[in-house]
Amino acid sequence: MTDTDLRNAFSRVRTEVGKAVVGQDAAVTGLMIALLAGGHVLLEGVPGVAKTLLVRALSETLSLDTKRVQFTPDLMPGDVTGSLVYDAKAGEFEFRAGPVFTNILLADEINRTPPKTQSALLEAMEERQVSVDGETRKLPVPFLVAATMNPVEYEGTYTLPEAQLDRFLMKLILDLPERTDEVEVLARHAAGFNPRDLAGAGVTAVLDGASLAEAQAAVARVGASADVLGYAVDLARATRQSPSVKLGVSPRGTTALLAASKAWAWLNGMDAITPDHIQAMALPVMRHRIQLRPEAELEGVSADTILRSILQQVQVPI
Repeated sequence: MTDTDLRNAFSRVRTEVGKAVVGQDAAVTGLMIALLAGGHVLLEGVPGVAKTLLVRALSETLSLDTKRVQFTPDLMPGDVTGSLVYDAKAGEFEFRAGPVFTNILLADEINRTPPKTQSALLEAMEERQVSVDGETRKLPVPFLVAATMNPVEYEGTYTLPEAQLDRFLMKLILDLPERTDEVEVLARHAAGFNPRDLAGAGVTAVLDGASLAEAQAAVARVGASADVLGYAVDLARATRQSPSVKLGVSPRGTTALLAASKAWAWLNGMDAITPDHIQAMALPVMRHRIQLRPEAELEGVSADTILRSILQQVQVPI
């Protein structure tokens, strides 16, 4: 397929997802960018804003294996990665693969399970493999974790470890819908829409693994000038120097910013990234990698506020 054909396919993905999810265009775009960049995505929002439905609808548009795990306080690491099970007939232990052995893993309400189980995903997310009883097992290609979470101030939630947050390419915020969108949601339900029956809603697959691999290869070829690379580094370094920040964006965050910017540039038909692409990706890529000082949190300062300020202050290359 040509680049134009591949971009058109991703445009159809947006159309298909729109048959199930009203609004949330930024989140749909973010998920497509994560797919193209080969990264993982974290979706945060209050209950009922279609976080899970969004990921399920996206997976319906792809001819890829998808599994869902409902994260709960009693979920164990082996429930995610798999474990050794004794086979009485064979008289030996055999490995029973967990749901992580898939192309798209929907980790639903990931912050409702304790950090020990959350951390079970670390190796999978970073190395695309899991180690059980000293043996390493590779995960399928492609592999993407799409995790949903409720805001941490909600009861029954745990804060995700910084090391795990850094493994997510992007953190997308799903806000409550505008009135017109909410009326449209209600109208669809009144007409018989069933969120548990996406096929009945007309959502169909438009991309397969081979097409996705072609698109990822095309994204990898998107160029970046030295000035633009320096601009991305300057933004990351500015977060580390902010008086309101205890922990700024790591070098892994800078490479994530580059990867997301290249995907966004390719979707827009560009063969090289510009400062505009860096700026567009700065908040979703960096917001979850910043740890604020306690006094800043007490004053109501947010990571997005700091990032917007930094974007205004750091000189943009011409």
